[in-house]
Amino acid sequence: MEEIIMNLIMHSGEARSYSMEAIQAAKENNIEEAKSLIEKADEELGHAHNAQTSLIQAEAGGDKAEFSLLLCHAQDHFMTTMTLKDVAIEIIDIYTRL
Repeated sequence: MEEIIMNLIMHSGEARSYSMEAIQAAKENNIEEAKSLIEKADEELGHAHNAQTSLIQAEAGGDKAEFSLLLCHAQDHFMTTMTLKDVAIEIIDIYTRL
């Protein structure tokens, strides 16, 4: 369980970093690099989503997850990173139009 949670945190963190780097690249007018970084963020979020799904499937199968601060942190990190990636895409679009 802890390994799955740590994977969720790790992949979410990588996706967050790629998203922030994408915004910086767009600010520097490196739009193609920004889009490439968003693709990397998407890939990391896919891994994070798989980790989250395995937790959900385990609980649906009767293996109820014990609430922990670590699990709460992992979920929070994942959800805010998904939002950040969406905002990064919008920012990149704005810089592209400029």
